[in-house]
Amino acid sequence: MKQAANARFRDEYRQKEIPRRYCAPCHLLFTFAGGLLAIVLMLWQLQQVQPLEWLVVPAALLYANLAEYFGHRFPMHRPFPGLGLIYKRHAGQHHRFFTHQHMPFDQLRDLCAVLFPPLLVTFFFGGFGVPLWFVLAWLVSDNVAWLALASGVLYYLNYEVFHLAYHLPERHWLARVGLIRRLRWLHAHHHDPAAMTRVNFNISYPLGDWLFGTLERSPAATAALAAVPESRAP
Repeated sequence: MKQAANARFRDEYRQKEIPRRYCAPCHLLFTFAGGLLAIVLMLWQLQQVQPLEWLVVPAALLYANLAEYFGHRFPMHRPFPGLGLIYKRHAGQHHRFFTHQHMPFDQLRDLCAVLFPPLLVTFFFGGFGVPLWFVLAWLVSDNVAWLALASGVLYYLNYEVFHLAYHLPERHWLARVGLIRRLRWLHAHHHDPAAMTRVNFNISYPLGDWLFGTLERSPAATAALAAVPESRAP
């Protein structure tokens, strides 16, 4: 019954939410090629970086991990004024499209339900990244500002790779690569309706979940993890 309901929702989502002109390869290209190009352009701006300025990189990555955690735990799973669209897209659509019993996508167009929409990515990096650059450049240096933003974009790309891998078929080579193979079961448990508002809010590295006591692996996930062989792909 649940699988039939999930199949109906997927069909409805494809008809109503995915634009007819949606181009999955274009979405992938925008996300990964665009992100890598942005990082290259940011690093191109660096001039004589001082040793202490490099410390912003681990600090920015830590900040990004906690931002991922709190952003996922709260506005994505709890309705906040002004952020209703984010809640609807994630809790109301993504979690109904992908359940813990049916995590892989069925067709390439389903990437629309996995990757962040280009408009939302542009809004976040434009609305938050640009002001952050000016603040850091004014308080510290241009180098620190560029390194912080490049680190943020790098973390975002890492997030998208991991999240995409979690929704690939279990036998796909990327889904079976070491670290991803272990982390995907945490995300699958998060997609259980009984667990999604309680545990496993980090998509990539579960540092925030570990710090705030929301890290949990279900017995079924542990058994499934042991049953899937690791990829030997380089």
